[in-house]
Amino acid sequence: MSDLHPPDSHFVNAAAGWLELGLPDEARRELTLINPAFRRHPEVLIVEWELLARDRRWDDALDIALRLLEADRARPTGWINRSYALHELRRTAEARDALLPALPLFPSIGVIPYNLACYACQLGRLEEARTWLRQAMKLDGRDIVLERARRDADLAPLSAEFDRI
Repeated sequence: MSDLHPPDSHFVNAAAGWLELGLPDEARRELTLINPAFRRHPEVLIVEWELLARDRRWDDALDIALRLLEADRARPTGWINRSYALHELRRTAEARDALLPALPLFPSIGVIPYNLACYACQLGRLEEARTWLRQAMKLDGRDIVLERARRDADLAPLSAEFDRI
């Protein structure tokens, strides 16, 4: 897909900036300014997904993630966002199965094994969750992953053993 050009690139950048500042209404306003011909551009879809996730509108977020995958399967964001939305919709086994094919495509992206650890943990597959968590630590660093894991309710079943993983 071609790159976004001004002014549309400015609108999507502004929307992302408003989101980072915690101002979703301003982000939504920026997205309305984008030329309709570019509404399915991956950069636009990523910001749209973030807005929907912030609002916990997981059915709509799943739809946007699927559009992102259609637009650009070579971008890890679509794979990750689709599975995250599925998990939030309580379709965790499906989330796990949908994310597994992304592993060989994006072997250096630590959030993929991390999310797989979360899904495995929630499915009661604790040994599998430990394995994924160790892989995430190799990619992103043990301290960083453990800091995140300690705050993650999905990994609570493993919390007593974090220091030994």
